[in-house]
Amino acid sequence: MDLPVIGNSVPKPAGGCSAGSCGSTAGQMNGLPDDVRRKVQDHPCYSEEAHHHFARMHAAVAPACNIQCHYCNRKYDCANESRPGVVSELLTPEQAVKKTLAVAAHIPQMSVLGIAGPGDPLANPERTFATFRMLAEKAPDIKLCVSTNGLALPAHVEELARHNIDHVTITINCVDPDVGAKIYPWIFWQNRRVFGREAAAILIEQQQQGLEMLVARGVLVKVNSVMIPGVNDEHLKEVSRIVKAKGAFLHNVMPLIAEAEHGTFYGVMGQRSPTPDELKTLQDACEGDMNMMRHCRQCRADAVGLLGEDRGAEFTLEKVAAMEIDHEAAMARRLELRAKVNAELEAKRARAHAPTVPAPQVVTLHRPAKTAQGRAVLMAVASKGQGVVNEHFGHAREFLIYEANEAGARLVGTRKTDLYCSGDDTCGDGESVLEKTIRALEGCEVVLCSRIGFEPWGKLEAAGIKPNGEHAMEPIEEAAMAVWREMLAAGKLAQPAPERKRA
Repeated sequence: MDLPVIGNSVPKPAGGCSAGSCGSTAGQMNGLPDDVRRKVQDHPCYSEEAHHHFARMHAAVAPACNIQCHYCNRKYDCANESRPGVVSELLTPEQAVKKTLAVAAHIPQMSVLGIAGPGDPLANPERTFATFRMLAEKAPDIKLCVSTNGLALPAHVEELARHNIDHVTITINCVDPDVGAKIYPWIFWQNRRVFGREAAAILIEQQQQGLEMLVARGVLVKVNSVMIPGVNDEHLKEVSRIVKAKGAFLHNVMPLIAEAEHGTFYGVMGQRSPTPDELKTLQDACEGDMNMMRHCRQCRADAVGLLGEDRGAEFTLEKVAAMEIDHEAAMARRLELRAKVNAELEAKRARAHAPTVPAPQVVTLHRPAKTAQGRAVLMAVASKGQGVVNEHFGHAREFLIYEANEAGARLVGTRKTDLYCSGDDTCGDGESVLEKTIRALEGCEVVLCSRIGFEPWGKLEAAGIKPNGEHAMEPIEEAAMAVWREMLAAGKLAQPAPERKRA
């Protein structure tokens, strides 16, 4: 016989989210030591929360690379592709510093300067560290970070530490040389080119050594991994386990970009990219108790602005040369904005995680576990930033993908598409822009946006995706949960997700 007991239930965070259940936003930040939180609170690539509010810039000062990847083809003077390794202007360190100061003056949300290519920063150490030295002197408030393949990393850890670079990203696609031989045809090591499995083994050893050395010095390490179906997709679970055990702060599993027109080996040979569902399934499998990055945009090597936007065309060398800037006043504006945003985010986290004190209640020992209410729903969100629903459907070049369930709403990915309201309704292959967008939103049941036109509304509904413009300017998580609760109340979440209709 079940016996009644008088007492209080365990306090839960307001809003129904247990710690960490809402992804890498408040859950991630609240579980961090104060010194680590200060390092990531305004870094858009290390904090999902920060990416809604802070901007970054990549300085393209590193042209040479010391390895060859089957998924990479570095392109210069290219304004029409958005992927790693692509730049429009290769910069000298002096030009990079001048451009960075101009960007930071005109975009006060800018908090981070990273060097990520178009080659490997540590294969170009003189150019990379010259840039860092000048920026540390002229704009000490801007965080400096570097993204590397790791081959030359152990030799430069001490210099990275001397420059107070406390964010480093390493691209680690494998920990097995047999897998690596399928990804890397060669490396340039100790003045000679090394091929195949031997090359992969050297690269893996250097990456792991560099990771351990950085963690030992208190540097936050994000690991990037490219998911290549049939090559390393299952293997990445082991990669995630190992880098987590060695102290990596964040793991970012990215989809392979393999369109043939990019000219990469994989693209030319017909290697397919993962589907959004395959990517999410692998990210979920890797997650466990490690933070997974879900908001990556696979940025160009000269990206400027908030994640998901690229304002590089506003800051060409010619335009920067004509700018007159009060750098001292610009730095003051950046610091003021940063302090304001961080105070607001801290207050939001405090409210979200303030414990409630429920009234005493009668509970029953040995009662059956509570059955979860409703299933999870994927929702696409059109947003220009600030963490709110504030983008017209037709103006969106990308959609944030949130998963809403009883525990809360969390960001699980992004989907890129073409601009619908552009005056050109075709993608060049017979498919309309709207059809491409609907295909990109495969698996989503709702689209949240500030506004949407009659034609796309009808075609989205016909494809099984419900448009919703009723939550404009509301915080994304709150809007997603409001829609989820409406669907639950209407009895739409008791059954599996409906079959998608093709546009």
